[in-house]
Amino acid sequence: MANKIESLEDFVKVHGILLAASGLPQKLYERLFHKLASDTLDGGAHFQIEPCDDGRRRRLVLTSESMPKDSDVFLVDHAWTFRLPDAYKQLQEIPGLAERMGSLMCVDTDLEGEAEEEEEEEETEKDEQVSVVQALESEIRYAADKGHDSLRWLELEGLGIDDDTFSSLRLPIKFQDLLALSLIGNKLESADVVIQEVLKFNNLKALWLNDNPVLQKSEGRLADEILRSCPSLEIYNSCFTPNYGLWALGFCGDVVGKDNPDYVQQDQPLRDVTSLDLSNRSIHSLVNEAFSVHELPLLSHLNIRGNPLDQNSVGELFEVLKLFPSLSSLEVDIPGPLGNSAVEILESLPKLSLLNGVDTAKIFENGKHVVDSMIQPRLPEPKPEDSLIDRVLGAMWLYVMNYRLADEEKIDETSLWYVMDELGSALGHSDEPNFKVAPFLFMPSGNLDSAVSYSIMWPIKSCHKGDECTRDFLSGIGEDKHRSARLTAWFHTPENYFIHEFEKYQQNQHAKAFKSLPSTPSVTQSILHSDGSPLLVHTDLPQVEEFLTRPEFVLTNEPKDADIIWTSMQVDEELKKAVGLTDDQYINQFPFEACLVMKHHLAETIQKAYGSPEWLQSTYNLETELTQFIGDYCVRKRDGLNNLWILKPWNMARTIDTSITDNLSAIIRMMETGPKICQKYIEHPALFKGKKFDLRYVVLLRSIDPLEIYLTDIFWVRLSNNPYSLEKHSFFEYETHFTVMNYGRKLNHKPTAEFVREFEQEHNVKWMDIHEKVKQVIRQVFEAAALVHPEMKSDKSRAMYGVDVMLDSSFQPKILEVTYCPDCMRACTYDMETIDGKGIVKAKEFFNYVFGCLFLGETAHVTPL
Repeated sequence: MANKIESLEDFVKVHGILLAASGLPQKLYERLFHKLASDTLDGGAHFQIEPCDDGRRRRLVLTSESMPKDSDVFLVDHAWTFRLPDAYKQLQEIPGLAERMGSLMCVDTDLEGEAEEEEEEEETEKDEQVSVVQALESEIRYAADKGHDSLRWLELEGLGIDDDTFSSLRLPIKFQDLLALSLIGNKLESADVVIQEVLKFNNLKALWLNDNPVLQKSEGRLADEILRSCPSLEIYNSCFTPNYGLWALGFCGDVVGKDNPDYVQQDQPLRDVTSLDLSNRSIHSLVNEAFSVHELPLLSHLNIRGNPLDQNSVGELFEVLKLFPSLSSLEVDIPGPLGNSAVEILESLPKLSLLNGVDTAKIFENGKHVVDSMIQPRLPEPKPEDSLIDRVLGAMWLYVMNYRLADEEKIDETSLWYVMDELGSALGHSDEPNFKVAPFLFMPSGNLDSAVSYSIMWPIKSCHKGDECTRDFLSGIGEDKHRSARLTAWFHTPENYFIHEFEKYQQNQHAKAFKSLPSTPSVTQSILHSDGSPLLVHTDLPQVEEFLTRPEFVLTNEPKDADIIWTSMQVDEELKKAVGLTDDQYINQFPFEACLVMKHHLAETIQKAYGSPEWLQSTYNLETELTQFIGDYCVRKRDGLNNLWILKPWNMARTIDTSITDNLSAIIRMMETGPKICQKYIEHPALFKGKKFDLRYVVLLRSIDPLEIYLTDIFWVRLSNNPYSLEKHSFFEYETHFTVMNYGRKLNHKPTAEFVREFEQEHNVKWMDIHEKVKQVIRQVFEAAALVHPEMKSDKSRAMYGVDVMLDSSFQPKILEVTYCPDCMRACTYDMETIDGKGIVKAKEFFNYVFGCLFLGETAHVTPL
């Protein structure tokens, strides 16, 4: 073991890279060293954790009198560190972990106790519930005490009033001057009864029937009848009716209410209103005599969020709003009824000083088109039936952070996620934070084996007692990396904006359609030397070294002497120069083949050629299409569609850092571990004896222009080990949802011919029908590359690719990915019957057939596409 670090000099020497990466000022190095050496966690002496949002989250407040910028550094412990596939198992098995995380994340630790409390509350409510008669008497007394000569505002909420009770009350006869009636939270079920009673009122201005069963049964008919027969009604179920006027506006401006229900009978009743909140009132038009500068001369703040305003053009709305001389603050959906751009709104309404809570000067300075300072934090929303572990798994994406371990030799392939302790997790977000936080690995013995993980936290602004302590959740990430969209992981950002961007993207995708390339006779020839001498092959692949045994090919250790370079490495100009390769040598890769073999480029290539073909699941490059993806997610959620997605790194094999989730925050947060695509998960795949599978095909590409492509007459099926399930915990089980078992897992090889026979029998299908569809899809993939990337053309390229295909429950093929220089272990291990059942491909002959097709113009055991 290395010597224990004793001095500041040694500490800085060992941790120099970590210190520099953290951004900690050098003057705090010594203080950090002493706190680490003595394991001093003294944050409790300076900060206090306070509940907020009704206990659904916490915030951190400074309790010291003051804390100058860069004056101290604090250690924050890590309460939980894990790799993502292990999260569920750890919460199950580590004593007390789920309980601590549940408390830290405010997701209710004692579910049993909570249920008991709810039962007690319900009993108490029943005991305390007053009768309808008592409620009526109370309402009458209240009106009399306010000096009203009759009851004009009546609230009978949550009293269990059913249809018979409602009829028996004879409210229209008793209270003929009634202006507002609230029956929220009762048990009304019959539309006929409600309509019959309501239509007897002559002066009703507002009616609330929210949370009554009748709305679920007959909402459309009920609304039509009431609105048609009650022309004086201005508010119905919290929404403005087409007949809204001074009364409804007065209600939203706090002029009209229970204490003064008929205030609008005065002249210019809204003359003193300066702030008007009309949000979420289902208003279709602002062109209304009541909504005018005559009635609202002092209006300075207006909130019209959440209203369709679809009966007005953008121009009409601007003309209405321009008439208010004092209007300086406006809240409106962007995109929305005033267009898609904050800048354009301000140019049309130059008197505004605030738009959605943001200073207009700042909007012009940043040039941002979507702005909102009022976005609300996402809070955990557990379902009553969720277990504590499920609640933690759902909420953890609001708290987790990550890092990746590395030493001099290599970087860890998968990231470590961690949750800071209660103090660190209470830090809220700010675009202008007063603290900075960074992960820090303390190595007291100077090596990784002795490492202890912390986070370090220090003030980057001077703070005073009572200040909330904040950090930037997206430190270092600007709009060039979709900062505003990524904040959706923690906040309710404007869904309309994302949906609008998705709809534009979708229209653009549907507009694309290249014509298929014609199939042409082969033009490539054998490259054998005219004197009959063998072709020299240089390879770094052991399978080729062992199984390429044809006399036409001879292996050489000298790359510069080879006719053919067959390598697993990327051959670029730098490598060519280093080993002495020339442009006259054949290489087993095509220029710009990344358009096929990198997952984000494959999707982009297909989409450029065909838009959104049925054989490619909806796919987004999160580095460039995050906004459009969020819009797609929001639309699917709105429409009640399945929202299960799979995240795949751009260029990693063996399902490394691949995850399946329906959690939007999780999807956005997982961008932090490297660039990814997000693809709609095939939630209903075809199954083989209850298990998920995919198919690996081997494609031989002789030429891209003209397109000469061959499919080997064998494929292999890759099976998961566990029965398929959509149960949410199964997504943590690799062997349920993934099929690549080559690397350290139990591999169940299934002979192709045997699989085909059993699959046909199980599903009553003909495999050759499916195979024809697969062939068409594979050709279209390579056609897309030829159409979109003609620069792939090369007379000196011949290549082999692995193409992975999955079948959905209707046996339609879906393309998964294309792999360069695929692993051919099975092809070289098992003798395999050809797809048509007419021959056997010997394992030891596989590469002889491959090289025969690509370099000698042969077609044994391959089929042209």
